[in-house]
Amino acid sequence: MKKFFLATAAVAALTAGASAQDVKIGISMGYTGPLESMAPDITNGAELAIKEVNDSGNLLDGANVTSVQGDNTCADAAASVATVERLVTSERVNGIMGGMCSGETIASLERVAVPNGMVMISPSATSPALSDIEDQGYFFRTSPSDARQGEVMTDIMMSRGVDNAAVTYTNNDYGKGLAEAFKRFYEEAGGTVTIMAAHDDGKADYSAEVAALAAAGGDALVVAGYVDQGGSGIVRGALDSGAFDTFVFPDGMISQALVDRFGTELSSSFGQNPSAEGEGRETFVANAEAAGFDGNAAFAAEAYDATALMLLAMQAAKSSDPKVYKDQVMNVANAPGEPIMPGELGKALELLAAGTDIDYVGATSVELVGPGESAGIYREVDFPDGTINVVKIH
Repeated sequence: MKKFFLATAAVAALTAGASAQDVKIGISMGYTGPLESMAPDITNGAELAIKEVNDSGNLLDGANVTSVQGDNTCADAAASVATVERLVTSERVNGIMGGMCSGETIASLERVAVPNGMVMISPSATSPALSDIEDQGYFFRTSPSDARQGEVMTDIMMSRGVDNAAVTYTNNDYGKGLAEAFKRFYEEAGGTVTIMAAHDDGKADYSAEVAALAAAGGDALVVAGYVDQGGSGIVRGALDSGAFDTFVFPDGMISQALVDRFGTELSSSFGQNPSAEGEGRETFVANAEAAGFDGNAAFAAEAYDATALMLLAMQAAKSSDPKVYKDQVMNVANAPGEPIMPGELGKALELLAAGTDIDYVGATSVELVGPGESAGIYREVDFPDGTINVVKIH
């Protein structure tokens, strides 16, 4: 324990003294694990913001920004803590874009980021538990809480006439938090949850879990899981056994990997994930295409915004020290101020240097509320022809 606190003190001193010409952003993502198919485009979103800032040359009188990636596995809290510890202590980053999944984010925040005074902005950790965590002002997220997602999912299901459903959820903070939030809103709206059943990731066979869900029945099966792990395993088992043919997919399942696996087998299924519409979204998608990646990929836009907010907050604070610039994140994210869209980070840096307020709109219509999290905009999607089709924005 003594060794840990000595390391913490040393890192704090080193971080505070970091040169403005060598700003480092850590990227803590699950490059392996249950959402590994999503991690590359989330990373691309962050890298796009970094490139835009570097191309402008306007950050902190010409500071250069580099990124350092770390694999948090998305599921293993110990691995995530070790990764974030490395980013903070060895790499001496000035901020972290991450984590990716809720459980590992909570562990890394409590055990590394807060003790070391390090800002973390997550694009995708959505557990309601993160709204109440004692983060001392160091944690923000550009994705909304699953408390909001549970409400949106209820509205979508009721509008489609699905008033009774079975629920399976991955057995961790994300899955449990989302399932409980959904159940509360769904039952308040008059819906019936026939069963709430956890599933573990990493299994080769989910026939027992599918049998229990089938016995309970329902017009649809809500799969609050991970697309690269048990969530897809449950869907495969349910389809093969004929237990369900209509699935409701939250954000951990909505990705190209889902339709690559199941295609037209999802013709009666639907779901939702965080998104936005309007000028900012359209510009980001176009800029991402020009950079060679899919701007519509899950949480790519949120990653761009998370990274941009850190760098803009540094400019507003005239410091890359997270203990200083953390107090500027909410200020640059919200009105009043000059609206800032994707592609305008150089302009935003100039305005801040001149003492002018900005209102960062970004790729996801950023509006941070309460403890520093997104107010929440979602897109409803379905899969009528084996592709992701956007129905509308909620």
